Amino acid sequence: MPTSQPPSLPHAKYLREDSMSEPCRDLLSSLPSEEDWVAASLCLYQGFWFPSRLLSGVLACQNHFQAHASDILLVSNPKSGTTWLKAILFALLNRAKYSTFDSQRRHPLLTQNPHDLVPFLELQLYHEQENPDLAAFESPRLFATHLPYSSLPQSVGDSKCKLVYLCRNPKDTFISLWHFTNKLRPEGKGQIPLPQCLDKYCQGVSEYGPYWDHVLGYHKASSEMPEKVLFMMYEEMKEDPRVHVRRLADFLGCPFSEEELRDGAVEGILRMCSFDILSTMEVNKSGKWSTGYQNQWFFRRGEVGDWVNYMSAEMGERIDGVMEEKLHGSGLKL
Repeated sequence: MPTSQPPSLPHAKYLREDSMSEPCRDLLSSLPSEEDWVAASLCLYQGFWFPSRLLSGVLACQNHFQAHASDILLVSNPKSGTTWLKAILFALLNRAKYSTFDSQRRHPLLTQNPHDLVPFLELQLYHEQENPDLAAFESPRLFATHLPYSSLPQSVGDSKCKLVYLCRNPKDTFISLWHFTNKLRPEGKGQIPLPQCLDKYCQGVSEYGPYWDHVLGYHKASSEMPEKVLFMMYEEMKEDPRVHVRRLADFLGCPFSEEELRDGAVEGILRMCSFDILSTMEVNKSGKWSTGYQNQWFFRRGEVGDWVNYMSAEMGERIDGVMEEKLHGSGLKL
């Protein structure tokens, strides 16, 4: 059944634009560009804004990733609760091996960050190597991506692999992204003005944006292929996580048995993957990515409605107005 712990990831240096291949640089020079919130650049590729420094990973993933029928891809907009769901999916699929809190001392989630256990395709694997060897990943392989549906490798669409999409309220997503990008700014520069970021966000200019097009692509796919794409709402998961963990297990073909339900397997997974547990793990307090990202940056608050502590009602209404216009007629309400 489930996958086991993935192999250690290579710690290659974080590629810069000047280390890209010549074809990639040529493509980059031909694409529309915008300044990013953290003074780096975004490029408009296939209708979405990608960080220019990541374009090589996006292209390598599209050109080389070969999906298997048993693969599971976790997809999300940046800062949509990805870290939490990575932990849940890993624990869910590996529950036969790491089944109870009796074995928690050896559970990989207690010593490794969820982003290492469920690596991003274009941000990690294909960014650090153009065509990485994925043979060491046991079936079912569990990966993550922020790629829009229309930009996924062709092999994903051609295979029977499954996609789990996590959607979060755009106002909370925006605020979480704003906090994260501020951590990337050079010391002494201070916070980037929130209104400036809001202007770009509402214009669709953000990493992997426009937000609404990203969400709509997967919402439409889930409506057309419910057996392949599961569309989940972060707020609904937070409200009743037990129901949605069982929903995930059913979708992935590894439903909980009656014995597991009686023994509290769902509750055990949720405790293991809770903010309180994960945020106190030493690896999540002091470790860092090869990119320079610190693990602790991925554990801020994760609360629903936190945007009200940073934005005025008028700012919130502005985002609501944009979303109402962009999602009109889709059947999706955020």
